[in-house]
Amino acid sequence: MTNSALPRAYRWRHHNPGRVLDNALRRFEDRVMELMHEAGQSQTRRSHVNLTRHLDLEGTRITELARRAAMTNAAMTELIDQCETLGLVERVPDPADGRARVVRFTRAGLVWLDAFGRAIVHAQREMTQEVGAPAMNILLDDIARYAAADGANGA
Repeated sequence: MTNSALPRAYRWRHHNPGRVLDNALRRFEDRVMELMHEAGQSQTRRSHVNLTRHLDLEGTRITELARRAAMTNAAMTELIDQCETLGLVERVPDPADGRARVVRFTRAGLVWLDAFGRAIVHAQREMTQEVGAPAMNILLDDIARYAAADGANGA
């Protein structure tokens, strides 16, 4: 059912910031993953980005990764297991608390991260061409400020 075919009282279901931003994120990440595949980095999926976007370069505890990604610890652990199998991340003792573990990028993971960064820049350039620089500035400045107002993390 198209937005115009919906009863007026329910049009908000298709035309609201959450849905629009979610659809835009999906399109953007699909393009990034397509560029990654073209660059020979086809081992990862969009779900893996939910780990890597929240992973600090110096490493991050699993509980913090799960919190940032709004996932359960079990779901995040599954993503970590998958990325560990791919050789992108490793678990090491937390220097602040030897009983805890942190996840960090491996050397191969940093190579992947560099390719991911190039794909992000490329996809962002394409998006800017499509929506225009003023809209991109609103997205990166104003909407980012809105997102940061509640302490949201992300890269």
